[in-house]
Amino acid sequence: MVDTSTHGIGTAVTIEEVAAAAGVSRSTVSRVVNGSTAVSPTALEAVQRAISDLNYVPNRAARSLASRQTHAIALVVPEDTTRFFGDPFFAAIVSGINARVSRSDYVLNLFIASDDPGDKTTSYVRSGSVDGAIIVSHHTSDLFIDRIAAAVPVVYGGRPVRERERDYYVDVDNVRGGREATEYLVERGHHRIATITGPLTMPAGVDRLQGYRQAIAAAGLEEVAIEDGNFTADGGAAAMTRILERGERPDALFVASDLMARGALAVLARAGIRVPDDIAIIGFDDSPVATSVSPQLTTMRQPSFVQGEQMAEVLLDLLAGRDPRHVTVLETELVVRDSV
Repeated sequence: MVDTSTHGIGTAVTIEEVAAAAGVSRSTVSRVVNGSTAVSPTALEAVQRAISDLNYVPNRAARSLASRQTHAIALVVPEDTTRFFGDPFFAAIVSGINARVSRSDYVLNLFIASDDPGDKTTSYVRSGSVDGAIIVSHHTSDLFIDRIAAAVPVVYGGRPVRERERDYYVDVDNVRGGREATEYLVERGHHRIATITGPLTMPAGVDRLQGYRQAIAAAGLEEVAIEDGNFTADGGAAAMTRILERGERPDALFVASDLMARGALAVLARAGIRVPDDIAIIGFDDSPVATSVSPQLTTMRQPSFVQGEQMAEVLLDLLAGRDPRHVTVLETELVVRDSV
């Protein structure tokens, strides 16, 4: 039984308190109160029990409050501004999200958030100022996203770091992309293939490394070098420097983002190592970076704009009481240019 002694006479129990007691989002309570069928049996039972325990009476005024919509969606990016504005991936995915949201009755609010227990973004989202959230580029340390997910419906860009059965997300097949990139290098006759990974605190970094390892193992090769480049150009340059300092030069390199590949190319050029004559390189993204470097980069194309559209579509379905797919995985494609 929930303790209701803190509520004095005439103090109304709020829908947020019911949601907290039931362990569900505010919108789930709203759907139950308004008789929607788009609620799981488990959630329905939990909400009904919380309503009973808290003596919550969904009268006409309460129903109006429960069904209130802001028609606003939060796009939450747990990165610093330098990373956000410097990576073409974000431009593509935000464009896709905005394209879909602009065709709806909702407006999109962008929040570049940090892992701060008192983060303004978290407080704003949990205050009822938005109806749902899209979370892109999250790390294992971003614990605040769990507080957001407890307050409003959430769709993740990429596999969540703490994946749960009820999560909704849209991802690309990063494992397959990493594997196919590495397999192509093997097919081209390369035997000493290194990789520069993204952060291993992010599912995309982990999955692309897994794909590389699968291809290396299937070919009966040894892993030459694995270095984290943090999905940035500077990180890619630092990782390439560390690989060269080992003194065992690879003949090919799979780099888990085009930005990191740009940094690696700069280091190789300064060292007098020719691409692709001395070392072949494949990146990942097929961002504008791939065609702005010399030589132009062979890369794995991921449909970032479409991913953004799909994320917004899933969230809009949730907010409309529909039942979208929990997991959507998009395919990658090898784009061959001059670096192999």
